[in-house]
Amino acid sequence: MKMHEVYLYKKLPHKSVQCLNCNHYCVIKNGERGLCGVKKNIDGKLYSLVYGKIAALNIDPIEKKPFFHFLPGTFSLSLGTVGCNFSCLNCQNWEISQEPKFSKEIIGKTFTPQEIVDLAIENHLPSISYTYNSPTVFSDFALDTMKIAKRKGIKNCWVSNGFMSKELLKLISPYLDAINVDIKSFSEKTYKKVFGGRLKPILDNLKIMKKLGIWIEITTLAIPGISDSESMFKKIAHFIKNDLGKETPWHITRFSGAISWKLQNIPDTPIKTLEMAYNIGRKTGLNYVYIGNVPGLEYENTYCPKCGALMIERHGYSIKRYDNHGKCSKCGADLNIIDNY
Repeated sequence: MKMHEVYLYKKLPHKSVQCLNCNHYCVIKNGERGLCGVKKNIDGKLYSLVYGKIAALNIDPIEKKPFFHFLPGTFSLSLGTVGCNFSCLNCQNWEISQEPKFSKEIIGKTFTPQEIVDLAIENHLPSISYTYNSPTVFSDFALDTMKIAKRKGIKNCWVSNGFMSKELLKLISPYLDAINVDIKSFSEKTYKKVFGGRLKPILDNLKIMKKLGIWIEITTLAIPGISDSESMFKKIAHFIKNDLGKETPWHITRFSGAISWKLQNIPDTPIKTLEMAYNIGRKTGLNYVYIGNVPGLEYENTYCPKCGALMIERHGYSIKRYDNHGKCSKCGADLNIIDNY
């Protein structure tokens, strides 16, 4: 597959360009790459080095993304490339997300957008998930795939750091059905120091996506000493309730140093910290708060927000449903579940 000129950039004097894909808005000189490591200025034009170069391709339970209220119990064709516009010290996929920034190597098996959609159809999968690294960095390939998927009735899901540009959000929003966005902290200082990004553009994007009717779920990784304070959890919970709605699921997940990029010396998140965050979310008024990366806890289950009855029971990625087509089978309350596929 030939090199693909990216959709969103502008030309500058002296063969420089400005990338318009994410909120870094990198100005890239001729012959250089952007912060993501996978967009390169070649003779005054900006090219994606990862268009169709799929580094990870799997059929995953949708709950693994995690999506708990979007097509629960189904499987999703999941794909990603190398590269990332963040540099999270905790990254668990760092071999693919960070490696091109140092080695300059682009790995991956070549696929066309049509081949990806055909794979989903052949395997009777109702959705495609753009995940593993932030799909913003392979947005050109993602967008081309999403357009075909939409025509075929296949849902498009992003698992994202939420740092896409307003220009990119406008391009993808007609084809995007669901997104899980990390709110990694509620501190600009922490975002810059630990994750290599900024918080405000993410919050702004989330508000826009909510208004556009895209289904949103939020994930917060509770890293001891970095993103595990009571005050931070309260701020995130209030933002979700006030700006996204109390029906927006919030996943609070356990950190594991063993699989992180540069935080191996930090211990795993204590269960009591996760339970504190859970209780904060519920007291704030959120209907659906979940604890992740700790299989077997009751906090993985979905309960009716009105009567408290168990409606979806989860053990790892396997689920049992007791609801009545997205309604509580006991009291009839809406469980905010999207099942239409």
